Amino acid sequence: MDSLSDVRARIDAIDGDLVRLLAERQALVQAAAAFKADADAVRAPGRVEQVVALARERAASAGLSPEVAEAVWRAMIGAFIDLELDEHARRTAAT
Repeated sequence: MDSLSDVRARIDAIDGDLVRLLAERQALVQAAAAFKADADAVRAPGRVEQVVALARERAASAGLSPEVAEAVWRAMIGAFIDLELDEHARRTAAT
């Protein structure tokens, strides 16, 4: 990278990739709502901890701060849980 604008351009490109991957993850989260019986199953605290632990392990292997990975994953999971709760409620109301 020869300049700040080069660095920013690369960050913007990575952000585009992240958005596409998050959209794919969102579709899977919405599909998962159909398999869950209630809001407790959606929240799944044990699964959350499993996913966060795996993110921390993968981060350490990839050279990413595990603390940064955990913070990002917890924020992402929280947002997706909210989305999934809405999806679950919508599906439940439709039946």
